[in-house]
Amino acid sequence: MRRKVTNRNIVEPDFVYNSTKLEKFINYIMWDGKKETARKVMYAALDIVKEKSGNPNPLEVFDLAMKNAGPLTEVRSKRIGGANYQVPREVAPARRLALAMRWIRDAARNKKGQPMATKLADEIMAASKNEGSAIKKREDTHKMAESNKAFAHFAW
Repeated sequence: MRRKVTNRNIVEPDFVYNSTKLEKFINYIMWDGKKETARKVMYAALDIVKEKSGNPNPLEVFDLAMKNAGPLTEVRSKRIGGANYQVPREVAPARRLALAMRWIRDAARNKKGQPMATKLADEIMAASKNEGSAIKKREDTHKMAESNKAFAHFAW
């Protein structure tokens, strides 16, 4: 059995909104160590969110999007008696946030023909309204866990 991870990377809060969650998301967006570029993209996306939503605090929309996109249950593969079963499990809060960030980032990256800030803003707005690709991914994960509920007794 695996040991618990003791040394998680603790990020400092970002300068503008003083949010550690936002700084972690900036790290998810970053490519090839170009953090300043990732920051510019994220802050531009939050400006677009502020403009489109009419909410003076875009961080509320961002937090709501992260909360909505995070899955509550997922399936984990478990080998029992020579057969592999997809066993539904609850998702830990840290993993829930990590999956939400990854799914929103990937959904924004997969769109074509717009600047990244616009794509990211659109995906954050969609996730905050319970729509979009990241939410579809969460729903697919929940459906998979629901359909394999018969194997829940293998989770120990």
